[in-house]
Amino acid sequence: MKALLFGAEVQEVLEEVRKFSELEVVDHDPEVVICYGGDGTLLASELRWPGIPKVPIRNSRKGHKCIAYPPADVVRRLANDRLVRTEFMKLECALSRPGRQAPGPALTALNEFNVHMGHINAAVRFRLWLDNEPYEDGNEIIGDGFLVSTPFGSTAYFKQLTRGIFYRGIGLAFKSTAHHVCHLVLPEETVIRAEITRGPAALAFDSSLEYFDLKDGDELIVKKYPQPAVILAWEMPQHPSSVF
Repeated sequence: MKALLFGAEVQEVLEEVRKFSELEVVDHDPEVVICYGGDGTLLASELRWPGIPKVPIRNSRKGHKCIAYPPADVVRRLANDRLVRTEFMKLECALSRPGRQAPGPALTALNEFNVHMGHINAAVRFRLWLDNEPYEDGNEIIGDGFLVSTPFGSTAYFKQLTRGIFYRGIGLAFKSTAHHVCHLVLPEETVIRAEITRGPAALAFDSSLEYFDLKDGDELIVKKYPQPAVILAWEMPQHPSSVF
């Protein structure tokens, strides 16, 4: 199995991997990516090698989505084909920018897409549609922004905003809105469309260092991505959000 090692301190795992003839260390075209770090390392690896199975080994107190067992034990299970394949829904976001160049192919996220006001002292205004049905009767929502999350990402920023997590569907959470709106957990086939009616705002996703400025008239369409993320877990989870 061709294994690519990823993480700031991944050299600590290299000697363990070399003990097994079943594993070949490569730097391109991997069959599996061994991530050594925290949750951010896992998210970054999925951005770089989407769809390739990941083995996230915890090397951080904040690595809640990473396997907490010693690296030697995890690598041994990988070499002996004893880790459990699990699949997690991802989201995609297409950005339409009237009169401006779009960012190209749809962006993908394992955790969430995050829209936030572009100026710290100026709210962003937006409208939402759920499967082409206007949310809040099409009224403009004013606030700090909103978040669209997967179940996998619901234990992160979504939980901080809502004080809750979910196991199925797509989560929609709002940030400090001027009038009352409810956080939502929608069926996973729901298509969410958002129009920025007054910016500026910024679009960020997962742990990407890249983000996009949003201006008046820009639209986002967020929906389920056809291909899941694949993570090799220590054991079969009861719920997607509690795999590790």
